[in-house]
Amino acid sequence: MVGGEWKFRRILGSGATSTVSLAASVPSGDLFAVKSSPVSHSFLLQREHAILSSLSSPHIIPCLGFDVSGDSCHLFLEYATGGALSDVAGCIEEPKMQAFSRQILLALSYLHSNGIAHCDVKGRNVLLCSNGCVKLADFGCARVVGGGDNGVVMGTPAFMAPEVARGEEQSFAGDIWALGCTVVEMATGGSPWPEISDPVAAIHRIGFSSDVPAMPAWVSGDAKDFVSRCLMRDPKQRWTAEELLRHPFMAVAAIETEKAKWVSPKSALDFGLWYSEAEDEEDEGSAVLTEDSVNRIRQMASAPSNWTWTGGWVGARGVADEFESPVSGGQGGGNEEAFSSSFVRREETEDVTEGTLLGDEFCKIENDFAVEPEMDFAYLFYRRFTETFSKK
Repeated sequence: MVGGEWKFRRILGSGATSTVSLAASVPSGDLFAVKSSPVSHSFLLQREHAILSSLSSPHIIPCLGFDVSGDSCHLFLEYATGGALSDVAGCIEEPKMQAFSRQILLALSYLHSNGIAHCDVKGRNVLLCSNGCVKLADFGCARVVGGGDNGVVMGTPAFMAPEVARGEEQSFAGDIWALGCTVVEMATGGSPWPEISDPVAAIHRIGFSSDVPAMPAWVSGDAKDFVSRCLMRDPKQRWTAEELLRHPFMAVAAIETEKAKWVSPKSALDFGLWYSEAEDEEDEGSAVLTEDSVNRIRQMASAPSNWTWTGGWVGARGVADEFESPVSGGQGGGNEEAFSSSFVRREETEDVTEGTLLGDEFCKIENDFAVEPEMDFAYLFYRRFTETFSKK
């Protein structure tokens, strides 16, 4: 559990009502993730904490604590370096696909047995951990089934079940449909509905047609049958998590999972993870397809993150002091926006002739990082950048 003093390192991503940062305990240096929201918009974060703190499963990213500092609420989570399942989708062989599907199913089986629906299962909310294991993450849309908020539809349109898209029900069966879409995503490397780019059109097709996402031809018959059991349009005919765990597609997966012994490092968060959009508190209690539903649906369909290094970053403002700003748990003074604009892409600036970082200077940064691995790479970049160009 996180306690005592800690400090922000850098921002990893942001969503509709929250920002996620990498943080470190002081003085141990242990890394963890911090999901932060303004107190005035923290209903969803507090609900996420209430749900996560009641769970204990090796297949779910654990909560490490909760804190209110100043005008912000902070949810502490396990941090990992493996990235999201969506990062490797399309490059996964079937045995590994089986293993991942089984681990997600184990997480869903555990959740459903405790009366909780995740409501936003997708590749970006499944994190890769050590030894090939995965964990289910981002419970910002999760709910206690029968808990009184069943009229509010949340999640990602392309992964919604037909009954969810129609605003009828969002429960355990919706998670199973989303699992089927996630297996399609693993196999194809893209959206379960690749021919639809508009989320409103996707909602209409999912909710009011007879179509289902298709698996590619190269997968086995067992894989296709498994997905078909997940993607039954009638939720009453859809298999449960427990039934799916006994499907032949899961037989080899059990062996693969057994080989991958659980070594659970305090790691596991991909940079694009936290863009899953949850509904604002002001919309609580409203039904799907209200007068502003088109805008809300489009907001839920957030664009994927692009963290590809282009070689062209320039300093936007001084950040040396910000990287050392400590935050004490429960004592305020946090600045969760400290790094939100530390760097900008070169193509977004008008004139960066003086800001071109030569190849040998970049090598020096890599050497700095080798000598000082405890330092943030972006900070080392900033330091080397200012030292180099202050001489010009």
